[in-house]
Amino acid sequence: MSLDKATVRSIAALARVHVPEEELEHLAGELSRILGWIEQLNEVATAGVEPMTSVVEMRLRMRADEVTDGGLQEEVLADAPERAGPFFAVPKVVE
Repeated sequence: MSLDKATVRSIAALARVHVPEEELEHLAGELSRILGWIEQLNEVATAGVEPMTSVVEMRLRMRADEVTDGGLQEEVLADAPERAGPFFAVPKVVE
């Protein structure tokens, strides 16, 4: 796909990017090469290929789904500026 200066100017306006007139020709060439590369990627046969999250196959370690409080209440509240029993005390923000 080949882009001309008018198309690049239109794309720049849509993207709200100021492109000086003298750079339009160079940018048109770069964008045309990018679009050509994308067209080349579209020709790759990907039917039956599983999506990948990494180039190395890995499995996530599974753990028991147990709800816990962490058992660190005193350590967490040790740095609290103010406490109200087992909770953080914060200033009232809603009147």
